[in-house]
Amino acid sequence: MSILGVNGALAGAYQYANRTQKAGTSRTGFTEQLQKTGEAANTSKVDTYTEYLRQKYGAGVSIQNVGKGQANIDRIGAGTAGTGNVVIAQNILEQMANDPEKAAYYEKKIQEHFDSLPQTEAFMAAIGHKITSCGVVVHEDGTVTYYLSGEESPEKKAKVEAEQKAKQEKKAAQRQENLKRSQEAAEKRRQEMEIAYRKQTMEEALANRTMETNRFTYTATSEVIGSVVAAYENNIMGATGILQ
Repeated sequence: MSILGVNGALAGAYQYANRTQKAGTSRTGFTEQLQKTGEAANTSKVDTYTEYLRQKYGAGVSIQNVGKGQANIDRIGAGTAGTGNVVIAQNILEQMANDPEKAAYYEKKIQEHFDSLPQTEAFMAAIGHKITSCGVVVHEDGTVTYYLSGEESPEKKAKVEAEQKAKQEKKAAQRQENLKRSQEAAEKRRQEMEIAYRKQTMEEALANRTMETNRFTYTATSEVIGSVVAAYENNIMGATGILQ
């Protein structure tokens, strides 16, 4: 069968599947329809259902078992791109391919991811980020994890870089100002120490000169000086009489 024929058969099968899911048709009718479509396309039910999921959700549908730990989710986020990522565990895919209720349940969970994308993208844009990868993971135990990876938008990056540059320049200017003030303070202390040293040197020089010359200067009134001179003369005259 040609690719066009396979696609047409898939579309017919899953239109039927959707009707059976909504109307509550038995699982047997669902699986039989898948079986017929798979036989017409020369593929298994699981392969047929996988192809249907890819037609419905895009090429981002992959079948692999992913653990529930954060490290496992981080690896999926790093290894995928875009917003159409759907990862389904192999055992869950087989259940979905054989059970219309399981298919309806998990397809609803997957669709919730796509329905929330506009709100998620708006939120990321509001905080200056863009989505690099997001999607939904159906684990082996049937639990569902939605993941989101993002990075700053070019505008946000430019803004952050400009802010960081301004902060660095401000810090550099502050360091320069602090250095200038430190140098000025050091120069002031140097000058004060030099003045104190000169003053001390002059005082020591004057003290040494006085001691060497043994000269003293007295300050008094003219009457006191006259009395001292008269007393000195009397002493001299008395000494002369004694000698005579």
